[in-house]
Amino acid sequence: MPTPLTFAVPKGQILDEALPLMARAGVIPEAEFHDKKSRALSFACEGSDMRLIRVRAFDVATFVAHGAAQVGIVGSDVVEEFAYPDLYAPVDLDIGHCRLSVAEREGETGGALPSHLRIASKYPNLTRRHFEKLGVQAEVVKLNGAMELAPSLGLSSRIVDLVSTGRTLKENGLVETSRILDISARLIVNRAALKTDERVGALVEAFRALVAQKVPAEASA
Repeated sequence: MPTPLTFAVPKGQILDEALPLMARAGVIPEAEFHDKKSRALSFACEGSDMRLIRVRAFDVATFVAHGAAQVGIVGSDVVEEFAYPDLYAPVDLDIGHCRLSVAEREGETGGALPSHLRIASKYPNLTRRHFEKLGVQAEVVKLNGAMELAPSLGLSSRIVDLVSTGRTLKENGLVETSRILDISARLIVNRAALKTDERVGALVEAFRALVAQKVPAEASA
């Protein structure tokens, strides 16, 4: 009996959008997966030797990169932040769209950038790389949430965070000043597993075919 293939998925909005696509690819979690009262993190899949693990988005990349999971779904922001050499992102799933942006307090925008900035973000690597290109040394204060509070409380002058509608920024007196990265969800695989386990390659081809079947909005208009 083959070892179960482990498929890592993130909690939250990306998972909600990914589940119908996963089902069409034959990745159908057992009923307990949908039970909001369940505290389980690992689940069987219907009619297959696959198991799903549901973890934080940043941990999806870590599990797959280190081979603890062979396949996963995660935002391209996470792929770019970690840049694990053992991680391969072969399919853009065209879901989970948002952007990684710089924001600061309304009324404080404009003017030349100083040589040093303190910025709150959970993306230290992407933040530093972005500001290095602008000739600015970024001191990153790592926060995992409530980023929008940092400028008003004097913790940082700017934040780098995910933006979808921009409503949360506006409600906290912040304005988006530049865009670092456009983001969408990706199917990710462990490079070694892709070479050694034909099930991984089959999943890549299944998801690739499903995405190719999507009709572009402009074509259907």
